Amino acid sequence: MAGSIVSSGTIQAIVAGDHADPFAALGPHPAAGGVRITAFVPGAETVEVIEDTGDETALEMIDGAGLFNGLIKNRPTALAYRLRAVRGGYSWTFDDPYRFAPVIGDVDNHLLGEGSHRRLWERLGAHLVEHQGVHGVHFAVWAPNARRVSVVGDFNQWDGRQHPMRLHPGTGVWEIFLPELTEGAAYKFEIKDQTGHCLPLKADPFAFGAELRPKTASVVRDVQRFAWQDGDWLGTRQARAAVDAPISIYEVHLGSWKRGANNAFLTYDELADELIGYVVDMGFSHIELLPITEHPFDGSWGYQPIGLFAPTARHGDPAAFARFVDRCHQANIGVLLDWVPGHFPTDEHGLGRFDGTALYEHADPRQGFHQDWNTLIYNYGRPEVANYLHANALFWMDRYHLDGLRVDAVASMLYLDYSRDEGQWVPNRFGGRENLEAIDFLKRTNELAYGVHPGIMTVAEESTAWPGVSKPTFAGGLGFGFKWNMGWMHDTLLYMGKDPVHRRWHHHQMTFGLLYAFSENFVLPLSHDEVVHGKGSILTRMPGDTWQQFANLRAYYAFMWGHPGKKLLFMGQEFAQGAEWNADQSLDWHLLDVNWHQGVQSLVRDLNRRYREEPALHQLDCDGAGFEWLEANDSEGSVLAWLRRSRDGTSPILVICNFTPMPHERYRLGLPVPGRWREILNSDAEIYGGSGMGNMGVIETEEITSHDRPYSASITLPPLATVWFRLED
Repeated sequence: MAGSIVSSGTIQAIVAGDHADPFAALGPHPAAGGVRITAFVPGAETVEVIEDTGDETALEMIDGAGLFNGLIKNRPTALAYRLRAVRGGYSWTFDDPYRFAPVIGDVDNHLLGEGSHRRLWERLGAHLVEHQGVHGVHFAVWAPNARRVSVVGDFNQWDGRQHPMRLHPGTGVWEIFLPELTEGAAYKFEIKDQTGHCLPLKADPFAFGAELRPKTASVVRDVQRFAWQDGDWLGTRQARAAVDAPISIYEVHLGSWKRGANNAFLTYDELADELIGYVVDMGFSHIELLPITEHPFDGSWGYQPIGLFAPTARHGDPAAFARFVDRCHQANIGVLLDWVPGHFPTDEHGLGRFDGTALYEHADPRQGFHQDWNTLIYNYGRPEVANYLHANALFWMDRYHLDGLRVDAVASMLYLDYSRDEGQWVPNRFGGRENLEAIDFLKRTNELAYGVHPGIMTVAEESTAWPGVSKPTFAGGLGFGFKWNMGWMHDTLLYMGKDPVHRRWHHHQMTFGLLYAFSENFVLPLSHDEVVHGKGSILTRMPGDTWQQFANLRAYYAFMWGHPGKKLLFMGQEFAQGAEWNADQSLDWHLLDVNWHQGVQSLVRDLNRRYREEPALHQLDCDGAGFEWLEANDSEGSVLAWLRRSRDGTSPILVICNFTPMPHERYRLGLPVPGRWREILNSDAEIYGGSGMGNMGVIETEEITSHDRPYSASITLPPLATVWFRLED
């Protein structure tokens, strides 16, 4: 009898979990006299159909593996019913997933097919929905070259035969609605390639949550119901991200800023309790988070992410991360995410050969494999892949109200021959080394980010001289808001690392950056990259005895905050941590029991305050009209001096540096206007741990020509110090 109802080939395919179109075989289908229902319930001894009217019909077992079939007489195909299965003395009742219509419609399929679905996260992934009057979870995944895709989890004993998904042939998207499944369910996708080989279980590329490592399953999470209270912040943040704003960024690795008992990670809520108040007290405007997208390996610091839509479970669930961001905004602190579209790891549960083919990556390792990091490279030229990344960028701003993205390793994306020898890379269609697809991808990312969320900022970590990184795309640029000034960082740290007796020969390293300082909207970065891999801390890179090291560091920080460009400091450097950063433990907060470390912390706090309060120090950060050299050539004295001006020209700031351990008394400096200049910051002040040498708080000009200027002042320059003066009205 069974053979006359369901073909032996269909039975074999269903039982083996190899049916290409399970919805064509399972669930309700019209038949003579009613509707015929086929159900696969492995392990069941009997299965009954229970209609919403209460009527019950027993199905016939047509295969001992658990395949049942039966005719429900005089009923329509759109019959509402549940199934009751019995095994031994145990019975369970459930909705049949194969009686539900697709969730993804024609418009979604059209946008998915052309790679232009800007809210892609609302269709792919796992979503708590009500479908045809029933609550459950809708799963969807892109795997166009798969032979079969199933969703698996504890809810089906991780048995890929039980919930094979429906394919949309035009897009390669597979979907299924599982009734009654709830938030917190762990799941993966079981994918068979075209040869029928079952791949390692894959995490969901769009998962909103994940298990805590070393577990690797995705977790069903609701990211729509959070009640935000940051409306005031969102209404004002555009001005706070502008090129004329005092932007000072505190770069943080949440896993090691501070640890709890037994070296445990702090939760997002604990971090909100402690980190936000500290950042406010220190005067930073933004927190930049090293990647918190889910990643399997602690030692990657988040730079090898697998769950691009999931905040890492190391610190809690998505709702807790949303609370963290919300509380930052209520404290008037912006939150930037370090975003990694440049590469992804080869872990078998990740995106690599996702459906048995090079789907997200290039098939050719000369294009698709990073030799430096042993990671894979996205195929930016594939519309679906670019759409995936574009949607991810927008997702963090939409669902978590993030204030921008710092895009990692942009240089590695721009150049096809990045870190490759001749013959190890594939030229573009014009024979060049530029990655044209990546360029288009980055431009479109910035256009979408600023177009959809105009209050945000994007920042490029770009280490070459690529032109126009922070220029608008309509002007031929890449469209970023800002660019890290890697050249400035490299040159100035080299200079500061030299014994002062040798600095005269390297004076240009402190001045060269001003030749291009206004070619981009720059951020001056002293980032995590400068305190790892044997480099030591910023403090230990300073020469001399302990007093000189701290004095050098204070002078350098005051030089940096007085220099054109937005500011970024990695955690721990604000109090002069002596040890190289260790991501496996807390910062050395005990050092704040020492006056010298307290002094550096107080200096950074005051630098941020002055930077925020003085328009001349930030309004024209990215405009050459706000800068004037007064002394750039005194290499013998290792002295630098310049003016910073505000937009209206009032209250200019004089910044003067002495990078020798010898004070310069009665140092005559030419000034363009007469008046009294009030000392507003001295890195050698006793409160910072310095010697206390200075100018009694004020200098006055004289009508003595110097440095080609009609006025000048005699100034005492403390040893290894930077001093700021403001012209009094």
